[in-house]
Amino acid sequence: MSKKELKNDKNSNNGASYEAKDIYVLEGLEPVRKRPGMYIGSTGVDGLHHLIWEVVDNSIDEAMAGHAKTVRVELLKNDRVAVTDDGRGIPVDIHSQTKKSALETVMCTLHAGGKFGGESYKVSGGLHGVGVSVVNALSIWMRVEVCRNGSLYYQEYERGKPKFSVKKGSKCAANGTKVIFEADTEIFQKISFNRKTMIDHLRQQAFLTKGVKIEIIDEREDVPFYYSFQFDGGLLDFIDHLNRGKETNQQKIFYVKKDSDNIEVETAFVYNEESDVRELSFANNIYTPDGGMHLTGFRSALTRVLNDYARSNNYLKDSEENLTGDDVREGLTAIVSIKLKEPQFEGQTKARLGNPEARTAVESVIGEFLKEYLEKYSSDARVIVEKCLLAQKARKAAKAAKDTVLRKGALEGMSLPGKLADCSSRDATESELFIVEGDSAGGSAKQARNRRFQAILPLRGKILNVEKSRIDKMLLNNEIKSLVIALGTAIADNFDLSRLRYHKVVIMTDADSDGNHIRTLLLTLFYRHFLPVAENGHLFIAQPPLYRMQLGKEVRYAYNDAQKDKIVKEMISLSKKEQTNVNIQRYKGLGEMNPEQLWETTMDPERRTLKVITIDDAEEADRLFSVLMSDSVEPRKQFIQRMASTVKNLDI
Repeated sequence: MSKKELKNDKNSNNGASYEAKDIYVLEGLEPVRKRPGMYIGSTGVDGLHHLIWEVVDNSIDEAMAGHAKTVRVELLKNDRVAVTDDGRGIPVDIHSQTKKSALETVMCTLHAGGKFGGESYKVSGGLHGVGVSVVNALSIWMRVEVCRNGSLYYQEYERGKPKFSVKKGSKCAANGTKVIFEADTEIFQKISFNRKTMIDHLRQQAFLTKGVKIEIIDEREDVPFYYSFQFDGGLLDFIDHLNRGKETNQQKIFYVKKDSDNIEVETAFVYNEESDVRELSFANNIYTPDGGMHLTGFRSALTRVLNDYARSNNYLKDSEENLTGDDVREGLTAIVSIKLKEPQFEGQTKARLGNPEARTAVESVIGEFLKEYLEKYSSDARVIVEKCLLAQKARKAAKAAKDTVLRKGALEGMSLPGKLADCSSRDATESELFIVEGDSAGGSAKQARNRRFQAILPLRGKILNVEKSRIDKMLLNNEIKSLVIALGTAIADNFDLSRLRYHKVVIMTDADSDGNHIRTLLLTLFYRHFLPVAENGHLFIAQPPLYRMQLGKEVRYAYNDAQKDKIVKEMISLSKKEQTNVNIQRYKGLGEMNPEQLWETTMDPERRTLKVITIDDAEEADRLFSVLMSDSVEPRKQFIQRMASTVKNLDI
């Protein structure tokens, strides 16, 4: 390189320098405030609630170590949160390394705590070492109170920095720690704690920490809300909770708790009449939604032991193929919880466990005790194996059906159903598919649509209830087959979201009981077999009006009775005529609208209202679909009785 080229190269970065003076060292908790997403996942609602979980984790760690019996979480006024436990209390004496109180060291220093060495905690959830110090950094204000050795000690902070040294206050009888914090509005998009989110998470923690009482108090309203959990049955109670409303196959729930190479393995599972699978995995009480080595070990042991039992008891012949992992997991509800000294989580949000020794421990314990269980409870063993064999048979039949129905050419759009009025655009990001009921509504929608980017798929009658049907039977249903081919994603193991032909899939049904039923059947289909379509924001429900009001040349639409009454009053008050009779038309179905009306009220992107389908609580959604759509009558009857007083817009 010439001198001229070298000179130009030095100045090529728009004059920006890159010298020693440009290297910034963030001290204390500054890194957390600069990059909060690295520590709590996001600055949205999930990250906001993660602050509570980090503080609660410390209290749960005290409970797991046998030092705390009660954990209290309070939602205070002014968006403050308080977490109190009756554990040992954070140490307050001077730390030899930092020369400050251990309390201040824990609260203001990353990677400081009693979980990195010694015997303070044999297991804990917060082993990434950020925990409460990150909460401190992301709080506009925090106060910590510690009762220890008969005295109260306290300290306050602003955005992670102490306002004063640790002070000694009055006498106190019992040990414990109380952390009060106020999340920083400069960090989080919105400060709004959701009580249901807290209840669901803390209920889960109570199941996993047998015998510990967890209290929730919401003081934000005039009348405080109080809720508490204490489950002496632990995982057995958890299994019952997950299976409520479902008919189980086993008389005896499988349960084991045993140490293996310094790893505590605790597992419970049961099979039910449903075909869906529920597997929850935890490491040191931390939920690992993406599983990891502990879940892999469980699945491996389950498949191996059931295959060995099936062959040794002549359920499987030598010439027959083994049961697969999918076969043995159909209808399974399982919880795998392990506790280990040094968990290796992937990422600060701890979604997956990476310890190889966890797989070995779980596989060993499950392999040993499941074999004993099957020998001891032979009637349950027979029911389990027969259910697995039925799943295997259905899998083979489904594969044959899929091979017949979902030919490669069809998925590429070469054999789209004849009833589909497709759009001309091949850009999925702008294309919309309207799923409508019946030929009448389909005819109006086809005339009303914008042919360039809107496609119409009319369905004849009510589709099959997929909650009650296996996939092989489901794919023989013409209406479902047409929908699967139109979507282009395939289904089951072949599902591929990237091949979705329309990025807006809109369910457009009549606003009556039949329309509501069809909508529910379609939502069940999407939830059970096309869940990523909803999870990625591609599934919508159209909102057609119920009423058309006309006075003279003025025409307005209403979507409910209250809106109708308000509009009628407005039209009358604004009219200067002596005779003011408003013509009110009640739409019983989409087919009653002419194409122009359907376009301007329901399909025009500039004026329509679409309701996006989201899955905020997968566990509750799964339970509700099972209650409403399965063969079990009693849970559905109880649900209807419980919700009867809240019914709105009941079609008479």
